[in-house]
Amino acid sequence: MADDELKRLVTDQIPHLRRYARALVGERDRADDLVQDSLERAWSRLGLWRRDGNMRAWLFTIMHNLNANAVRQAKRRPRHDPIDETLIMPSTPPNQEQRLELNALSAAIAGLPVDQRAVVLLVGLEQMRYDEVAEILDLPLGTVMSRLHRARERLRRALSGEAVPALRRVK
Repeated sequence: MADDELKRLVTDQIPHLRRYARALVGERDRADDLVQDSLERAWSRLGLWRRDGNMRAWLFTIMHNLNANAVRQAKRRPRHDPIDETLIMPSTPPNQEQRLELNALSAAIAGLPVDQRAVVLLVGLEQMRYDEVAEILDLPLGTVMSRLHRARERLRRALSGEAVPALRRVK
């Protein structure tokens, strides 16, 4: 496969990667950093990509793994809230109904556990098939389907105003 064709295969996926990263991490700057880190890792390891493989799935797998590593690292560090983010928020929230619904959906998605959020975003936002999601997240197909069901149920409850049951820890 020629270098130009490989470059095209990778660059064709950048809009999809940006959209998924934005939905996954929430902040535009962090999402752009995640996309850049993913592309950097992909370029440096392009020789590891199987020529008969799915480039999109390979890139999303790289992004998922980088994000999972970042989430694990963030749990070990104290929280850092930049001052600049509070300054760019408007003093009054928007009153347009669609914007409010979108904000509610965004908050509900952000409130999902990370494993469920990843499945919802890949299936719902990126329109991937369940088997592709299973390959990207390195999960059995049944696990993908059950996480998607639980995530959709949590979203339905959150958006309808029902109380979302808290997770129980079973020992």
